Amino acid sequence: MKALEFQNVSFSYGDGAFAIENLNFSVEEGEFVAVLGHNGSGKSTLARLSDGLLTLDKGEIRCFGIPLNEKNLLTIRKDLGIVFQNPDSQAVASIVEDDVAFGPENIGLSREEIGKRIDFALRATGMEEFRRSMLSRLSGGQKQRAAIAGVLALKPRMMILDEATAMLDPKGRREIVEVVKKLNEEEGITVLMITHFMEEAMLCGRAVVMNRGEIVMQGTPSEIFERHEELLTFGLALPRIGVICKRLREGGLNVPDVLDPEELAKEIASCVS
Repeated sequence: MKALEFQNVSFSYGDGAFAIENLNFSVEEGEFVAVLGHNGSGKSTLARLSDGLLTLDKGEIRCFGIPLNEKNLLTIRKDLGIVFQNPDSQAVASIVEDDVAFGPENIGLSREEIGKRIDFALRATGMEEFRRSMLSRLSGGQKQRAAIAGVLALKPRMMILDEATAMLDPKGRREIVEVVKKLNEEEGITVLMITHFMEEAMLCGRAVVMNRGEIVMQGTPSEIFERHEELLTFGLALPRIGVICKRLREGGLNVPDVLDPEELAKEIASCVS
């Protein structure tokens, strides 16, 4: 089943130019897809259209087969959760546990079920030890994991991360990508990750490149990265660690794509030992 489907979708912010024009795009249930592009490419517009935060001008959007319209909006938002760039903009409580509970409380779940949802979300994001911590005292990566936990507590079938790692340092970005990859693999949650960090796409199953509101490239991360000269024309460049992994494989070392130099060192050691 298609988790998300755009059919000839166009959208304009009212300035006469289309931010997205005649876009056809889909994500299969269970996929982990990265949408890449420079600022103004249309990738965040795509994310906001998917959740009904923006209203399309033309075309149709479906989420798990249900047309995205005002009548179905609440139903769709139970299946599709979105995490934004700034975790502070999503926080509604000062304590982690209370913040995670907000969504389940709002859809009228029982106290017992809310407790179960909180336990599940905190465990899945590695935030159990911060259950009663104040959000204001957490690191950027921890705040973003708490924001993801708040979305997870609603048990969505699909999650969209709209530049969710943009404000984090490299360590924080790795934490978030690893948590999301785990959720995709172990919980079966469909993930659409909007990002301009090329290295984050390395762990996805499929990568899509946008430019001026159109999809200009798509395929596996390896296929996309092979076209590095073409990527440069769209304002994107291969991540340095991705280039290193690729060249090591070309030289006969069967190392996987990784995000962390220390992890790469371990992979190299295991190959030569």
